[in-house]
Amino acid sequence: MYELSDKVRIRDLNINYEIGKSYFSLTNLLKIPAHISALRNTIRQVQPDVIVSCSFGPDFYFLPFVCGKIPVIKEFHSTRYFADKANKITSQVMRKLNDYVETQYTRLIVLNEDEKPFYKSANVEIIPNPAEFPSQYCPLTEHKIISAGRITSQKNFEDLVNVSQRLQTNFPDWQIHIYGDDYLDRKASIEKKILELNLENQIQFKGTTSDLKRTFLNYSIYAMTSNHETFPMVLLEALSVGLPVVSYRCPTGPDRIITHGEDGFIVPYKNLDIFTKKLEKLMTDENLRRKMGAKGRDNVQRFNIDTVMQQWRTLFEQVITQKNPQCQPQP
Repeated sequence: MYELSDKVRIRDLNINYEIGKSYFSLTNLLKIPAHISALRNTIRQVQPDVIVSCSFGPDFYFLPFVCGKIPVIKEFHSTRYFADKANKITSQVMRKLNDYVETQYTRLIVLNEDEKPFYKSANVEIIPNPAEFPSQYCPLTEHKIISAGRITSQKNFEDLVNVSQRLQTNFPDWQIHIYGDDYLDRKASIEKKILELNLENQIQFKGTTSDLKRTFLNYSIYAMTSNHETFPMVLLEALSVGLPVVSYRCPTGPDRIITHGEDGFIVPYKNLDIFTKKLEKLMTDENLRRKMGAKGRDNVQRFNIDTVMQQWRTLFEQVITQKNPQCQPQP
């Protein structure tokens, strides 16, 4: 979790869509007029220079049309890899609708180069998530592996159970710990499998942590078996504290962060055999862990927060100037 700056002002539009239902359900559709009205009133009051939307809700479809001449930027945090492959007629219709709406935004921001081809707009730019660097680094001596994230099908922690079973005989003193919030009671089904395989001493859920980077200091390897990611912050955080990583090459982000063979290993998607072997390689070689950890701290510098924030500043200056040519950015 990150604390908000005291410069941030929060305004609740009090629309309260029912997130358990489709945004296109009648219940939620009936809320849209009030949402548009509240949004317009807020824009008039605030008079922003730029509007940035980083969520995906009904306002995606009308935000560009209610902002007048104010530049509107849409930031995407999820991959389009699977949606782009859907062939149902409804999926195709939605893609065409999305394509049209996206052309109305001043800029679309995606997190990595692999996402760019999924968008038809000519105004797509890449700005990655930023990394912050703590003063402490992982000693990498603990016989513990960590993984983190909300416990959902996307994170695919089930594969870590299978990995743990393969490691059990030769590495009985090593443990895998999983941090994150439960979602739709998925944790219970995974824990049932852990008990059935008698792995409760090898793999455990540890709940949530308020300071993941500090928690990382107690571990020696980060493991990621996600079904998909776009630009996972957790990998930036792991590398920033010198924690080597083993990750699937899942669509579309990990191999845009990890440098294979330098600061971690990128494993073919869903290949448990290779994933296990790469973990074993790091588990048996502390010197390799240290070498990769040091390299990771260096490599992740390309995402340092000053560099990424300057990309945002440059973008804001560009879109403000384009909408108002007489308004030149200050030197």
